Amino acid sequence: MIYLRLFWEFFKIGLFAVGGGPATLPFITELGNRTGWYTELDVADMLAVAESTPGPMGINMATYVGFRQGGVLGGVITTLGEVTPSIIIIIAIAAILQKFKESKIVKDAFHTIRPASVGLITAAVIGIWRLACFTGGFDWRSFTLAVLLAVAVYFTNKHPLLYIAAGAVVGAVIFPLLA
Repeated sequence: MIYLRLFWEFFKIGLFAVGGGPATLPFITELGNRTGWYTELDVADMLAVAESTPGPMGINMATYVGFRQGGVLGGVITTLGEVTPSIIIIIAIAAILQKFKESKIVKDAFHTIRPASVGLITAAVIGIWRLACFTGGFDWRSFTLAVLLAVAVYFTNKHPLLYIAAGAVVGAVIFPLLA
């Protein structure tokens, strides 16, 4: 029964988390709160692992949760649950868009999906910020690192792995010195 539930929960996340990985974060957090499968601190750890490993963040997090709840088969099932809605939607949209690609209604629909995606991603950013900097009280070191990396990302054009590596080095080398 756990496998069916894992598939269904991640099918719903995959269906409604428009905007990719960061947009899944509010749904992942809500699922943990509702089911007790993991805590918000676990979500922060999942996010760190998912962001530092190859592949889409939402898929990595789904696989992690599935593995924790149902072993390897659970990981496979949650991954399938997460991607199935996208596959169905992409096939359906491709068929429809061929017929109606010049339709004003279709153009308007896509135009209004963008702000919805921005809203979901913004909620995810706020949630990540809260988890990283305020879980267990205010952590000025994490807050400072987050601000510095955000400024660096905004004003430079470096590969994301550089920022992940920088965060790891600061956490492993400098944070212990500041404790």
